[in-house]
Amino acid sequence: MGAKDVIMDFASPSEIGTSDRIIKDAELKEVSLMPSTIETIDMAMFDWLNESLNVSSMTNKGWEKVPVIWVASERAKQIKDNKSLRDSNGALKLPILTLMRDGISKDSNFKGVAWAHIPQINDPKGGALVVARKINHQKTANFKNAFAKRHHGQYNFPSNKNLTVYNTYSVPMPTYVAVTYTVSIRAEYQQQINDILTPFVTKTGQINNFFITKDGHKFEGFIQGDFSQMDNSSNLGSDERSYETSVSIRVLGHLLGDGPNAERPKMAVRENAVQIVQVRERAALKDEPSHIDAAINTGHSKDGFYKE
Repeated sequence: MGAKDVIMDFASPSEIGTSDRIIKDAELKEVSLMPSTIETIDMAMFDWLNESLNVSSMTNKGWEKVPVIWVASERAKQIKDNKSLRDSNGALKLPILTLMRDGISKDSNFKGVAWAHIPQINDPKGGALVVARKINHQKTANFKNAFAKRHHGQYNFPSNKNLTVYNTYSVPMPTYVAVTYTVSIRAEYQQQINDILTPFVTKTGQINNFFITKDGHKFEGFIQGDFSQMDNSSNLGSDERSYETSVSIRVLGHLLGDGPNAERPKMAVRENAVQIVQVRERAALKDEPSHIDAAINTGHSKDGFYKE
C-alpha cells in the first residue's frame, strides 16, 4: 500500500455518532492489516490487564506490581517461565491476578459498526469489504505508453486519456463475537484486595466500557457491575487466611477470515478494467477495413495500419 491508500477502520459501537472525518491526501498513510483471531482478542485482554491497568499492591517486600497469569497454560510451563511466582513448596505467591476465558457467544444483537451481512465474492479470492485502493503505476504506464505510441507515434506523450489501473484490496466481513473473561484477584490480606480492586471500579469512571488493542485491531470491553468475593476469614480453623474477588469482563471482538483453516487469502487484490476491446470480425475474415483508406487520406495514418 502506498501514499494514496484509503483505509476503513472497524470502529466499536461507542464510536458511532462521532463527527464526520474528512480524509485528505496529506492524512493518508500506509497501514498493515493483521488477521484477527480468538488468540488476538485474548492477547489484547491480557495486555490491557498487565500493561494498561498495571495494578500494584503493598507486600512484605514493599509496593510491588501484581503479577498476571493466564490460567490456561500448564503448571510446568508457568514454573519454567517465571520461577518467582511460586515459593519453595510450589505454591503461588500472593497477591496475584489470574485471567481465564469463560466462553464465546455469537449474538446477532451485539455487534459493532459493520451490522449488515455482506457475503464474500464467489471466487477463489473472496473478499467482501473494500479497505484500500492503490494505483498500479507499472500497468498504468504500460497502457499510457501503448496509447501514446499508437496515436502520437512516441512513448510518454501527454494525454488526457484515463487509463489508470487500480489495485483494490478487500477483506472478509468481520464476524462479531462476545468473549467473556473472569479476572480473579487472590491475596492474603483484605487491604491488598482493596488496593487491587479499586482500579477496576474507577478506571472507566461513571461508565463501564474500555478499549483494548492488539495488532492494529481495537476491541471494546465491558466490566460487569457485580464483584463476587470469597474468603475464609470467618473460619477460625488453622487454615491460612485467603481472599479472592472475581471480576467479570465481556469483550466485543471481531474475527477476520477462517484462521489457519482458511482456503482463501486473508486479503483479496483485484485490478480494474481500463479498456473494453471489441473483436474485429473483419480481421478474422482477412477483410481489410474501409476506414484505413480514410485514415491515409486524412493524414491520421501513414502506412495504413492494419492489425491482423
